Amino acid sequence: MFVSYKLEGNVVLKNFSRRTFLKTALLSASAGALNPACSKMDKGASGNKSELHLGIVTYNIAKDWDIDTIIKNCIVTKYEGVELRTTHAHKVEVDLTPEQRTEVKKKFEDSPIKLLSLGSTFEYHSDDPEVLRKNIEGTKEYIILARDVGAKGVKVRPNGLMTNKGIPEEKTLEQIGKSLKEVGEFAKGYGVDIRLEVHGNETSRVPRIKKIIDFADCDNVFVNWNCNPTDLEDGGIESNFNLVKSKINFVHLHELTDEKYPFRKFFRMLVDSGYKGYCCAEIAESTDPIRVLTYFRALFLAYQNII
Repeated sequence: MFVSYKLEGNVVLKNFSRRTFLKTALLSASAGALNPACSKMDKGASGNKSELHLGIVTYNIAKDWDIDTIIKNCIVTKYEGVELRTTHAHKVEVDLTPEQRTEVKKKFEDSPIKLLSLGSTFEYHSDDPEVLRKNIEGTKEYIILARDVGAKGVKVRPNGLMTNKGIPEEKTLEQIGKSLKEVGEFAKGYGVDIRLEVHGNETSRVPRIKKIIDFADCDNVFVNWNCNPTDLEDGGIESNFNLVKSKINFVHLHELTDEKYPFRKFFRMLVDSGYKGYCCAEIAESTDPIRVLTYFRALFLAYQNII
């Protein structure tokens, strides 16, 4: 029997009959009727409506939660979706049996929470052909897992250059890009997006990400914006954002209290670019995660002037 959920006020009820799930979905869609203060990214006092959707990355705030706890806590805190990071307590990994994969998929389908992405750590910069091939083939296994559990995307990352070994920067960027092309083309057959996180001490510079994306030349490879300090370099956030804005289809948010990062401007650029996707909180673990996530959501809305 699969566990399903509904929200009444701030209480999550489990083991809700699948036959009445449609009623729950209708209640969730009109959450304001249940609790006017907790509508899902809904109109605020200003009358505005957010174009952006809020989720979480299980790294690290939810690293110790199983699937049922993730769903329950997302409902309570009014988050809409989740990216499941590999190695965490939910154990959504490639060793799941077909039956277990189906169970994970149904848990999300029977809840108002969307399984947005699987957060892998696969990377393609190594100068060792065996290591490179292992990462490519591992990504393909993860793509199949994503399809089986109902996740729309798989996050991968660049994680460095090999200039310390005398390998030109451009060659490594091209290698990463061509590897992405291979996994991106593979992922098309499974209805899964490949999302390149802006990541790594050397590779988080957005002009380098742009080169990688150009080398990939694949309409199924996208940019996962990561709100890094390096976004403010190389001409500033607006210049960097414009380099890749047409390829952004997922966003990781870090601490919204960081006054050095121009979050208000960033959210405005996202909306102006036509982005209507998910922004997921990738924040540190806490002994009071529900309270932290509640405040994070309030800041997310406040930056957009909708509360």
